[in-house]
Amino acid sequence: MGLDLYKLNHLIAVAEEGSFTRAAARLHLSQQALSTSVRTLEREVGVPLLERSATGITVLPAGQALIADAHLLHGIADSAVRRARRIGRSEPERLRVGHTPAVTGDEVTALLRRHQTDPDLIIDVNQRYPDELVAQLLGGQLDLGLGRALPLAHGLVGTTLIRQRLNVAVATGHRLAEREYLALTDLDGEEITVWGHPGRSGYTDLLVNLCRDAGFEPRIRRNPIQGTPPVTAVLDTEGVAFVTASPGPAAGGAVQVRELQPAAHVPLQALWPQHSTSDAREAFLASAQGF
Repeated sequence: MGLDLYKLNHLIAVAEEGSFTRAAARLHLSQQALSTSVRTLEREVGVPLLERSATGITVLPAGQALIADAHLLHGIADSAVRRARRIGRSEPERLRVGHTPAVTGDEVTALLRRHQTDPDLIIDVNQRYPDELVAQLLGGQLDLGLGRALPLAHGLVGTTLIRQRLNVAVATGHRLAEREYLALTDLDGEEITVWGHPGRSGYTDLLVNLCRDAGFEPRIRRNPIQGTPPVTAVLDTEGVAFVTASPGPAAGGAVQVRELQPAAHVPLQALWPQHSTSDAREAFLASAQGF
């Protein structure tokens, strides 16, 4: 049996709105037509997807699973249409890349230039927060995602491209700025700036666990200015930040990056939709993984 994408859209709308009335208004359908569509889908699948009650709509586990796969199906369908149009129109291939704030634009640019095998390839690069990155990969708006310590969402596959050395950034006037190198234990008691909340960011959790393994509980502060290069997080503060930038001055000399010893490394991951096709992505991954 083939699934009807329109009926799946109806189910998604009801789940997101939590109401047939609001979902019908959003879809410009009558409530009766929407209810009939969802009940037909339930008969086709063979199990209840929603629980209807006087207090509202509850999405049952089967419905949650179907909705998760429906997002994948839409992304695959959209990617297939774009690929067919590109080939039919003899247009150059485009690789749409997203990266989280934990990976700098300079790092992404260097990585893509190093492993670009087709000089005619068009590459679009945009920064995305982790949840947005995952949603756009699953929805077909991105071909490739780059991040650090990201969990693999249902429908995505990934690999670690490289492991980069971790260093520490401090403002030039900070007491640690004159040190030639720093140990993790030197950060005990320092305020460490991160970009995600502990427990909600895999990369933040990785950094916190590095400190705990060194024998101390870190003082964490989430950067109030999101999306900026990691080395700038310590500007005009007494805090420190973990970065992958090379040791030396940064931010026009206002920041000093100090080597962390013994060395600690963090992953740079590539994520992509499991069932989508992208020749450019495959060529990039083959080059990057063989580097």
